[in-house]
Amino acid sequence: MNAGVTARELARANLTQAIRDAARGQLAVQGAGHLSVRAVAREIGMVSSAVYRYFPTRDDLLTALIVDAYNALGAAVERADAGVEPDDVRGRWRAMCHAVRAWAVGHPHEYGLIFGSPVPDYRAPQDTVGPAARVPIALFAAVHHGVSIGAVLVADSSRGPAVPAALSAQMAVVIAEVAPGVPETVALRAAIAWTQLFGMVTFELFGQLVGTMDPADDFFATSVDLMAELVGIRPHPTR
Repeated sequence: MNAGVTARELARANLTQAIRDAARGQLAVQGAGHLSVRAVAREIGMVSSAVYRYFPTRDDLLTALIVDAYNALGAAVERADAGVEPDDVRGRWRAMCHAVRAWAVGHPHEYGLIFGSPVPDYRAPQDTVGPAARVPIALFAAVHHGVSIGAVLVADSSRGPAVPAALSAQMAVVIAEVAPGVPETVALRAAIAWTQLFGMVTFELFGQLVGTMDPADDFFATSVDLMAELVGIRPHPTR
């Protein structure tokens, strides 16, 4: 009995994966806005009503692809972070930023799904929040560790422009969710660098650097180090 249940579960998992793979293939050809459950069913030799037993709506299938993409990107960044000595915060920052770019270049359609144009009539459910937070959590964790060991400069809040009250309230939410223990001045700089990171990757991936910083290898590497300076991440003493 248990063996039969296991076999059914394995068959269901394999079929679910086949549906997801076929849907990802559609993203590459037609884009997320034209994702069709019927077309996916045809590709894997099923009737659409059978596919709907696994994904009741197109939005359920789209959500599964979005969660998969966020998790794949998050896993790539976490692996890159784990490959660097914990106290080498600048090295960790650099490795994670380059992992974001490498994953995006290797999976352009999935990157476009999660960071490109919104899909018409689709509203992302709460299920996507945790996977989407994996990259910023990893980046801010490195920054937090850097603060704790003195590898990140904590800026003097009395210098520089004052943080508006509304922004301070927003940062309090960010700090509570992905950067507990990080001082506001550092968290704000890290948030700026985090958005710059994805802005650069998006510019490159969507062809906005053609004719200027293209190829973008040196531009990206230099920008990553400048962002580290903005955050206040010191170079590791052995580097």
